[in-house]
Amino acid sequence: MAAPSDEELIAEYLRAPAADRARQVVDELFRRHRARVIAWCYRLTGDRDGAADLAQDVFVKAYSSLRLFRRDSKFTTWLYVIARNRCRDDARARAARRREAPADEIVEMPSELNEALGALEVRDARHVVRTLMDDVLDETERRVMTLHYGHEMRLDAITAALGLTNASGAKAYIVSAKRKLTAAVKRWKMKS
Repeated sequence: MAAPSDEELIAEYLRAPAADRARQVVDELFRRHRARVIAWCYRLTGDRDGAADLAQDVFVKAYSSLRLFRRDSKFTTWLYVIARNRCRDDARARAARRREAPADEIVEMPSELNEALGALEVRDARHVVRTLMDDVLDETERRVMTLHYGHEMRLDAITAALGLTNASGAKAYIVSAKRKLTAAVKRWKMKS
């Protein structure tokens, strides 16, 4: 008997009543694609050590968004788009950190240490953002923000995908979420 396709596994995941079976499906998808996603991240970044961490981030994002997978493309296409976007985000974060460092404060560190510190900063920032989103946004606002900023979906596509019926569609949720997050960030900065 042939193994089920990725798309069949996802359909099974979406209808799986038992958490154990859903976990088995996710583990199988991870097992099938882990090595190729690591290789893809390495090709995009040239960072052999960071590729596995980036791939882990890709799978976390894919898992958290699996219920949003529309199945109008192959799972691998969707997964590699997430990987590409994650690697781009990592490159942007590295470039921003290099631009922000004052010239007189730049200290040459071994590249491995530099990359490890960069990965920790990105991971910490992502954790703070996720925590703030979980604390202040409702489920629809979180989904819209994740799809728009995390997966670079257009607002009209999000409106259609989520079946939003309000007059402004996804844009209204973005505006509301930004307002809430701005206030939450101000509160967080005052605590820090």
